[in-house]
Amino acid sequence: MGQFISWLVEKLKQSQAREQTRYFSKLLTHRKFSELESVTGVPIKDKSYYIQALMHRSFLEQNPNFAVSNERLEFLGDSVLNLTVAEYLFEVYPDEDEGFLTKVRAKLVNRVALAEGAERIGLSRFLLVSKNLSSTFTYGSRTVLADAFEALIGAIYLDNGFDGARNFIKKNLVEPSANSGEHLIDENYKSQLLEYAQANKFENPFYKVVREEGPQHNRMFTVQVEINGQAYGEGKGRNKKSAEQSAAHAAMTKINQSNGNS
Repeated sequence: MGQFISWLVEKLKQSQAREQTRYFSKLLTHRKFSELESVTGVPIKDKSYYIQALMHRSFLEQNPNFAVSNERLEFLGDSVLNLTVAEYLFEVYPDEDEGFLTKVRAKLVNRVALAEGAERIGLSRFLLVSKNLSSTFTYGSRTVLADAFEALIGAIYLDNGFDGARNFIKKNLVEPSANSGEHLIDENYKSQLLEYAQANKFENPFYKVVREEGPQHNRMFTVQVEINGQAYGEGKGRNKKSAEQSAAHAAMTKINQSNGNS
């Protein structure tokens, strides 16, 4: 009896696997995989890694037969990404200290840079997301894209090893930023505003949320920054931290303009 149950369970698993394969062949056709190979520049040997990398957790809510989203691969890809960028900076800037290297690495691997990397290869057209998210994708997509880009790195690492992942990261993330010099620009506007306030013996900047809009899964925060009780700038973001940076950016722009700086 026990052997029969084991046999039956195995047959059910095989049937489910075949059904998933047929289902995925409709979502990610051979042509899609060929396109993905073309944009990533790496050969796809095991398609299952990439299917998982492209599967957002919202997709699982409407397709309960599939149990694993891209979050585990995102974790793996994040580690591969940080090692690759650290190695690159260590070689390119032999005379810079740990503080500089850490700061520049953070700039190269932040969510904005990852989302831009994903947009650069058109990753959104390959993603498996829920119908609800798909209909509003343009409004809250950058976080989803950034996460999927890291998951894709994880898939490439498992399928093509560290060299394959490193080449992909350099080509699609590091080199575009390095060529433009963007990774050397200080965009920590909160830090700049704090330095300005302290240099002029003002009170430290105070940030407050003045408005929250949108549904819970797609929130938009508006933050105002004040110094000595006076409003200096206002900014928006998908979270409070990014909204504060946006407000500080607006404040620094106002300060520079009033001082006659560009």
